Amino acid sequence: MSLLAKRMQVVKPSPSMAVSQAAKKLRSEGIDVIDLGLGEPDFNTPDHIIEAAHRAARDGDTRYTATGGAPTTKAAVAAKFAGENGLEFAPDEIVVANGAKQIIFNALMATLEIGDQVVLAAPYFVSYPDMVLMLGGEPVVVDCPRSAGFKLTPETLEAALTPMTKWVILNTPCNPSGAVYSEKELQALGNVLDKYPDALILSDEIYEHIVFDGLEFVSFGKACPELRERTLIVNGVSKAYAMTGWRIGYGAGPAALIKGMTTVQSQSTTNACSIAQAATVAALNGPQDEVATFRRAFEKRRDLVVDGISSIEGLVLEPPKGAFYAYIDCSAVIGKRTVGGTTLTDDASFTQYLLNEGQVAAVPGSAYGLSPYFRLSTATSEDNLSTAVERIRTAVAALS
Repeated sequence: MSLLAKRMQVVKPSPSMAVSQAAKKLRSEGIDVIDLGLGEPDFNTPDHIIEAAHRAARDGDTRYTATGGAPTTKAAVAAKFAGENGLEFAPDEIVVANGAKQIIFNALMATLEIGDQVVLAAPYFVSYPDMVLMLGGEPVVVDCPRSAGFKLTPETLEAALTPMTKWVILNTPCNPSGAVYSEKELQALGNVLDKYPDALILSDEIYEHIVFDGLEFVSFGKACPELRERTLIVNGVSKAYAMTGWRIGYGAGPAALIKGMTTVQSQSTTNACSIAQAATVAALNGPQDEVATFRRAFEKRRDLVVDGISSIEGLVLEPPKGAFYAYIDCSAVIGKRTVGGTTLTDDASFTQYLLNEGQVAAVPGSAYGLSPYFRLSTATSEDNLSTAVERIRTAVAALS
């Protein structure tokens, strides 16, 4: 007798977490592994945010909040959207959850019927297709190669849309590629979606504040206001404020959708942590200096990795425009042999080689739906990144 539901046969654990766990295991065995698998800022949460959480706990803010978020948290989220994105949302158009992933899951849970299609631009965040599969939907994957800037185009989007399309998921800046859509690019996609009135749009903007080269981030909601009544904007405090462990994400969209998502949450986690919500209010309403400091550090690290990888024959890296990842084309090394005589057959075997021989943990592009690539997280120190690049250089040079 199987203990698990049949749907679990098509759902995989998070590949990035699996890589990180493999790295931790090797470290426990005394092997010096540099873990570039997990996308987590290495900075501490700013002090004023921690102090706000401490005060909230001391003041007794330790009880249930409203399911969709405390009024103060919703007000802070609304003010953030108004001030930074030029978007106005009422309290019943906002929901707060245990991370941006729960926002996405709740949205899909509240809307997907068996067989509904969800359009994903590959490379995509690893959890998108598995969430869709878990809930009975059908991922429709659109390859967005390096030649296309790792982005959907109006033509590739239209070719993927059908009467069964329930959602189109966009991610800007993108994990893993770092691609950032311009306002004109978003509007061009919006013009296509305007012809498909039953398709909902989920815009994952969790890396909003991590953009480089002087680019200005534009929310899909701002670029395509005519699609407001079927657009869900997803964001959170994890990346910009180094608050991954606080687990606060938020979504904004049409009231009927938000009501359904809140109902889902009422039957699962009830509400997000009251103390973490108080910290979120401090993050969104407080000084933003450290957000800018983090962004500058991420850009410097990006430059270091781009310069290093560009000098390694066989690897190609388009400079990411945002987020804190490097999505590296390794097609030229596929088919080569290791010193031990093993042929590298795909990006998974290459990242396994990097882990075993180079002591660098990376995630294969197959986890993100587009091969042959591999992803490095640049959310670590410059020393770690410099050492990792040299280890990768040595490992690649040893192939024949």
